[in-house]
Amino acid sequence: MRKLFFSELSSCKETKLHAATHSWLPLDKGKLSKFTAHSSSSSSSSIESLMKMPEPAVLPHFKPADYVDILAQIHEELEYCPPDDRSCLYLLQFQVFRGLGETKLSRRSLQAAWEKASTIHEKLIFGAWLKYEKRGEQPISDLLGSCGKCSQEFKLLDFVSQISAESHGMISYDDESDEFQGSSVVHLRIRDDMIACDRRKLSALSTPLYAMLNGGFRESYLEVIDMSRNGISPIGMRAISKFSLSGRLPYLSAEAILEMLDFANKFCCKGLKDACERKLASFVSSRQDAIDFMECAIELGCSILAASCLQVLLNELPECLNDEQVVRIFSSANKQQRSTMAGNASFSLYCLLSEVSMSISATSDVTISFLEKLVDSASDSRQKQLSLHQLACMRLLRKDHTEAERLFNAAFTAGHLYSVVGLARLASLRSNRHFSLKLLDSVMSSRWPLGWMYQERALYLDGDSKLENLNKATELDPTLTYPYMVRAASLMKRQSVEAALMEINRILGFKLVLECLELRFCCYLALEDYRAALCDVQAILTLAPDYRMIGGRVAAKQLRMLVMENVEQWTTADCWMQLYDRWSSVDDIGSLSVIYQMLESDAAKGVLYFRQSLLLLRLNCPEAAMRSLQLAREHASSQHERLVYEGWILYDTGHCEEGLQKAEASIAIQRSFEAFFLKAYALADSSLEPSTSATVVSLLEDALRCPSDRLRKGQALNNLGSVYVDCGKLDLAAECYINALKIGHTRAHQGLARVHFLRNNRTGAFEEMTKLIEKARSNASAYEKRSEYCDRDLTKADLQMVTKLDPLRVYPYRYRAAVLMDNHKEKDAISELTKAIAFKADLNLLHLRAAFHEHVGDISGALRDCRAALSVDPNHQEMLELHHRVNSQEP
Repeated sequence: MRKLFFSELSSCKETKLHAATHSWLPLDKGKLSKFTAHSSSSSSSSIESLMKMPEPAVLPHFKPADYVDILAQIHEELEYCPPDDRSCLYLLQFQVFRGLGETKLSRRSLQAAWEKASTIHEKLIFGAWLKYEKRGEQPISDLLGSCGKCSQEFKLLDFVSQISAESHGMISYDDESDEFQGSSVVHLRIRDDMIACDRRKLSALSTPLYAMLNGGFRESYLEVIDMSRNGISPIGMRAISKFSLSGRLPYLSAEAILEMLDFANKFCCKGLKDACERKLASFVSSRQDAIDFMECAIELGCSILAASCLQVLLNELPECLNDEQVVRIFSSANKQQRSTMAGNASFSLYCLLSEVSMSISATSDVTISFLEKLVDSASDSRQKQLSLHQLACMRLLRKDHTEAERLFNAAFTAGHLYSVVGLARLASLRSNRHFSLKLLDSVMSSRWPLGWMYQERALYLDGDSKLENLNKATELDPTLTYPYMVRAASLMKRQSVEAALMEINRILGFKLVLECLELRFCCYLALEDYRAALCDVQAILTLAPDYRMIGGRVAAKQLRMLVMENVEQWTTADCWMQLYDRWSSVDDIGSLSVIYQMLESDAAKGVLYFRQSLLLLRLNCPEAAMRSLQLAREHASSQHERLVYEGWILYDTGHCEEGLQKAEASIAIQRSFEAFFLKAYALADSSLEPSTSATVVSLLEDALRCPSDRLRKGQALNNLGSVYVDCGKLDLAAECYINALKIGHTRAHQGLARVHFLRNNRTGAFEEMTKLIEKARSNASAYEKRSEYCDRDLTKADLQMVTKLDPLRVYPYRYRAAVLMDNHKEKDAISELTKAIAFKADLNLLHLRAAFHEHVGDISGALRDCRAALSVDPNHQEMLELHHRVNSQEP
């Protein structure tokens, strides 16, 4: 079976899947021997074909070799730079965090860029960028509106009124002088119409008009002047005459104001031009308006009108980039036109446009055009590094190797060390792997090596040397996915499927990656464990409903259907039992799979989507969790249930008070477990008053008196126990935890262990956590907590296990560093922290290393870490105090 499956799958096409079903996924699992008759060499080659890993992508991100150093530089520059430069620095900070994969931190930097914008162009560009980043969160803005709170980010700016009107440039006359010689009235003839104007007022609109009407020209002595050839209509000229008298524009059509704007531009009437721009800006309400007026604005250099058009276009991202007229405006603009459109924010504008275009089609002509404009707009070394590298990556994808090499070289020369990856790939494509290795070796010898350097080096090696480099890459950066997958594929080639499974489980234990779930799916198929394979494909479909597997050739939904024919079907009761079992064993991926299957039945979908969102939050998939919450809201069976899900949506997005309002509104309609539970959660998070604890206890007790299932009641009992512990009521806390354990809430072992510890029963606490470790599928946190109840040797062993299971947990590094520091091994202590900081931008790690640097007298190192840490959290009080102290010591 295993051999045939891989042989068929490696060459199958989706259109032939149905016909192939019974040949490589037979229904009768008891009769598989007939499928194992293929030769071992055929099996090995088919497995190798299926398991061949694509090379890791050359990421189009700003990836400085030392992100701590660049974050520290940005923070220092933010302290001293003029306000006009702050948004650009926050944009750079955004790019650094984006390259680190820190989504929350990058978005916060973008928010800061928007808040600190000093020009209207920056305000509208970063506002549009935030809207694009949060494009799935418009419903949240609507929910906030229902609570009486509006989000400014999703609103179009009425910026015209915010820009102070320019002086009209009126030329003043001295009434006492006799400088003015002509008649006080001048008639302007436009074909058959005569428009009477106040010569003095009209000539005051600009220096050219003043010269014409009051200088040495013959017009200054004429009472009738022919203006028929100046492109102005009688209506427009009368409006200009009125404007010269009152300084205000009458209500006119857009066409008439465009005429006046053209006249103002020809005769340099700044005040009239400004007024016309503002009036025209009010006419821009649709994409076509913006396109039409933008062309005029660019031609006449009207920055206010151009900004109004720009805002409307950016507000429609990404859809507007499917409009050829819009693309032409942005891709054909020269430097002067870009300045008219975006002022000094051209780089920010094309950063945004490039980002959006790359997400639509990385290799399109539009993307290349925008990136070329980004390179042209770059004004400093760091902007050049980013723009050149991004353009080089897209050229590489388009197989434009000569140009890609030139750009990678330029980015590398400008200081972007990561661009060496692109140069190495290009050398390899020319069959010069030796030069690829030489490039990487030269980089690695010039500084301390990073994980990605060893990963890249492994691409140009074979056998044991390849695996040695991949192992080193994992040691330096355990978050890199590619090394685990290659090792697993290598083990599969050697028919060691169980070992491959163990290898891929290493990373899935702390990082949910679709490609890794797909690889594990293949491992389970090779083991003919179809139930486990079904679990993984259903987890994949939960995270990405349209995911395609096997190099994009097969839809995951299709593979699920095929695998399901080989597993016994569960009833609704079976599904609930399976969900309880997996929830109790802290098998979050398994729980996700069961819920996916349950959603196909007629069960209440709102409740299931809500459970799904809780699991996705545990698995650190916040975007998918929010999608599930939105679906829960859509499928709510009643108004009071819908209000609860709306409350959780608001709570999970940081709007605690509004979430509380929704909970109270739900309770007002009907008392329910989830409404009381939400209210207790939101209240505990929004108030620091000691009296709040009693209210939270009361709310949780109210929740427990309402109908619910064991899964949620266990969680409520666990939370109630935590509140009792905080209040010092240990007996009541222990009772809650024990009751939670009776109904299968395994995590209550941790709370009960805490009770034992507070009663000075460390042995009992240790034993309780040991029970959790034995029961829980995901137990890194359990090992970490148990380490608090051990002697030093056992603590060290538990924390080593934590790092093995989940290298992203920072406490073990901090503990080991502190022990080394206590033993006066300062260099080793700093090295322990540096090892983790290399792949995780964590405030606590940076804080502790800064303190260690201060302790050993390395003030510059301490100051550098302080500044980088404050980039991660600008408001951390202890960090601010340490920064102030260290800064005062700097010579």
